[in-house]
Amino acid sequence: MKTTVEPLEMAKLIRPARKTKNDLAAERLAREWETMTTMVRIYCRDHHRPATGLCAECEQFLAYANLRLERCRFGPEKPTCAKCPVHCYQRERREQVRVIMRHAGPRMLWEQPIMSLRHWLDGFRKSPQI
Repeated sequence: MKTTVEPLEMAKLIRPARKTKNDLAAERLAREWETMTTMVRIYCRDHHRPATGLCAECEQFLAYANLRLERCRFGPEKPTCAKCPVHCYQRERREQVRVIMRHAGPRMLWEQPIMSLRHWLDGFRKSPQI
């Protein structure tokens, strides 16, 4: 029986012993995605109370956020969204992410303290010039 391996998991399995700048950049974007996913899960759990996983609305938002992250013009040099000079989210989605982050951010300190610290430190990254 064949099992499928997610692309991110496959990248972890194949990663070379020495880290190059590109590996660190890929890890940065993966960490950004993991942070967003965790925040949406916390928000959905507290507001929508789905039986398992995420509700349809939160799944749609997460798919949209993933698309925006993949297409970010700054790529690995991407700052946190709050410090980004380009607003790539649609207006209503931007408000939605603000609400999600306001709710989930403080709760992440208790549930994911290391992830919260890394996200906070990422906030000190300089914004790339347009």
